[in-house]
Amino acid sequence: MLALRLVTGSHPLVQLRRLLVATAAAGVGFLLLCALGYAAGHPARSSDAALRLLWCLPPLVATVQFAVAVARTDPSTRPRPGLSAVGLGPGRLTVIAAASTAVACALGSLLALLFYLHLRGDITGLPFDGAAADLLAADRPLPLAGALTLLALVPVAAATAAGLALRPGRPEPAPDRSPTAGMPWGVALLTGGLAVETYAARGDGGGLFAGWFLTAIGLAMIGPSLTYACGRLLQTARPGAVRLLAGRVLMTESRRLGRPLGILAAVGSAGVAAATYYGGAAFGPLTWLGALVVVGCTTATLLTAALEARQSRARTTAALHRLGAPPTILRTTALLRAGALIAVFVPLTWLVGTLAAIPLQK
Repeated sequence: MLALRLVTGSHPLVQLRRLLVATAAAGVGFLLLCALGYAAGHPARSSDAALRLLWCLPPLVATVQFAVAVARTDPSTRPRPGLSAVGLGPGRLTVIAAASTAVACALGSLLALLFYLHLRGDITGLPFDGAAADLLAADRPLPLAGALTLLALVPVAAATAAGLALRPGRPEPAPDRSPTAGMPWGVALLTGGLAVETYAARGDGGGLFAGWFLTAIGLAMIGPSLTYACGRLLQTARPGAVRLLAGRVLMTESRRLGRPLGILAAVGSAGVAAATYYGGAAFGPLTWLGALVVVGCTTATLLTAALEARQSRARTTAALHRLGAPPTILRTTALLRAGALIAVFVPLTWLVGTLAAIPLQK
């Protein structure tokens, strides 16, 4: 009962983040069900059905990443004095975090199933009865076992990832010691991904997916190094208090902020490449839904990571206030950090997207 009250009695903003996780899980669940419906309605096109299911992986990964970020910033999962005495130690709190993540994602999967059945016409009495019956193969029975298996992917993956991220005794990642750290492997994966995209540009979508996936991993590995380098550059040439503080924060939080920034850059570069080649004309509603889930989850993950970084600096901020530091200094350092990251990651996103779009040109 106490564990339940810890979860349900959270701040409204925490509940809002859990609701956003459920919404993202609903979007992924609907995409998975649509891929299953396509496979049921087109049994002779197994390769196309497998490709549709494969392209559901980026929204799924983005949703799991967002769910883990929300679980990390959940106040109810932090050890507090007195909780161990009533049986809520770090291990039990980790279980609570994983369970709450699973419940939020399961709720989203259930909503996706209900909405999918409603659009097929299996559930009536609502405004859109059978509105997409032809698209969702309503003339064929829905494989129940396959549907439940696909819908269980997001809750199981998110709960497992949250449990591993918050497990007791897990060492916190140390800040990068050098701006060359992680860069070689990241550059290798980035160039390899672009090469695969070039080779597969005239082939099927599986090769393009593999190339983009390698590119995304490379940018995620480069992100912390670039964030660290931004912090180092801000402190060059006789820095004042503002530049020194902004640079130190970026160097300390390079891993926490760099990876979400790298993933967001990968998503943005994919959008640049798609907009350059397709212009949005060939995108269907399911493509827009998947893009919305990926962009929304990666952006929300970055904002959540920034909130977590701010919470970790609470003692430092309080010490600066006690020393008489004016509030304008903290705001200026925040703007300086944001400006430095934008100046690095926006051109990188445009460059990678442009290079990825070149082999697609006829």
